[in-house]
Amino acid sequence: MSRTAWIVALAAVALLATIRCGSAQIVALGGSATAGYGLSPSESFPSQLQAMLQARGSATRVINAGVSGETTAQILARTNSSVPEGTKIVILSIFMLNDRTHGVSPAQHAANIAAIRGQLAARGIRIIDANGLIVAAAKAGMLQRDGLHLTAAGNQRVAAGLVGSLR
Repeated sequence: MSRTAWIVALAAVALLATIRCGSAQIVALGGSATAGYGLSPSESFPSQLQAMLQARGSATRVINAGVSGETTAQILARTNSSVPEGTKIVILSIFMLNDRTHGVSPAQHAANIAAIRGQLAARGIRIIDANGLIVAAAKAGMLQRDGLHLTAAGNQRVAAGLVGSLR
């Protein structure tokens, strides 16, 4: 094995060990609004929240577990695997659009959200809903050209709103 391959393998093992040991205290879980669709990874609200927390001297780690295009059933299926042990807070931002596109009824959407919340609550994880902050940024006109996803400034506004809810 080359030295570079050895270093990459060691870094990957260290990252997985860190995640498994629960150093992620906050996980942002959802679809494209969480993932930061159409933006660079550093412009998503989870990344901007991480930067804001670091600027305040916090060692809290934020993981972006957003996957664009996922339905609530897909998010539900991966909730436990996407939220490592030791996570203290999950920030949810899950909207109806992907479900509607895939023919999921509003009742099933609500049931899936309830099941996601139930899995997290059973693990003693505090849940913060970011939907209101995202909607407020959208209503303020902070949307990309697609008219659906927030701009970097909109994601910054969401992150700033979340900082106040964290303790």
